[in-house]
Amino acid sequence: MSDYVLTLDCPDAIGIVHTVTGLLAERRCNITDSAQYGDPETGHFFMRVSFAGSTAEAEKLALDEGFGALAAKNGMTWTLHDARRKQRVLILVSRAGHCLNDLLYRYRAGILQMDIPAIVSNHRDFYQLAAWHNVPFHCWPVSAATKERAEAQLLQLIDEEKIDLVVLARYMQILSPSVCDRLRGRIINIHHSFLPSFKGAKPYHQAHARGVKLIGATAHYVTSDLDEGPIIDQEVERVDHAMSADDLAEVGHDCENVCLARAVRLHIEHRVMINGNRTVVFK
Repeated sequence: MSDYVLTLDCPDAIGIVHTVTGLLAERRCNITDSAQYGDPETGHFFMRVSFAGSTAEAEKLALDEGFGALAAKNGMTWTLHDARRKQRVLILVSRAGHCLNDLLYRYRAGILQMDIPAIVSNHRDFYQLAAWHNVPFHCWPVSAATKERAEAQLLQLIDEEKIDLVVLARYMQILSPSVCDRLRGRIINIHHSFLPSFKGAKPYHQAHARGVKLIGATAHYVTSDLDEGPIIDQEVERVDHAMSADDLAEVGHDCENVCLARAVRLHIEHRVMINGNRTVVFK
């Protein structure tokens, strides 16, 4: 037996769950987890099913054909994932390394079940950290003159390494709309503030100046609209008047680490589905 995850979305209708689970039963697949959500605002239906099925090629082909027929009949978008295959994750970073360090620790400890074929940065600050974790490190400086070439190198690396997910772990360069559109749903960014407040430079200083009582971090998919992509996860911490801007930044860094790691885990486990400019997240 092999483990699979089926994800699908389609216009909501009576009998979808029965039809999907019935097909799995016919193919002698054992469902181990199932979650679904019908959005009453959009009339769209989302479903995630974990199941064990035969490793025989003929059985997998029969599943594909069966779901293909269901999709054609119900207007479904669906993907069948091999749950035992680790997602290949490319990490981009600039000069703030706390998120990179946290992801590498969770990767090395087996907390995040993924492969990291490479790290890309526009600075050399973390090449030794990458080497310690035995991950190839690419330093491609980015300026107005080199941006196009750097993005071409990035896309080539993504293709060559068969990257499933790109993570911007405090990568402080704005990707071009063409890159964002090409990789839509495959890039996660951590924004060092509780969106939509305090965008731009020094968000914790902005928050301190406003006397906020809660700070946080937001992990979202990247789109060509800067920091406006569908939100996957958020993390908040309570702060008070006695804390300096630097104190807020320290607390905020911990929020960023937790939030980004959680968003990456949810994505690589196929628990996030994009619903317009929002997400459906099956915990």
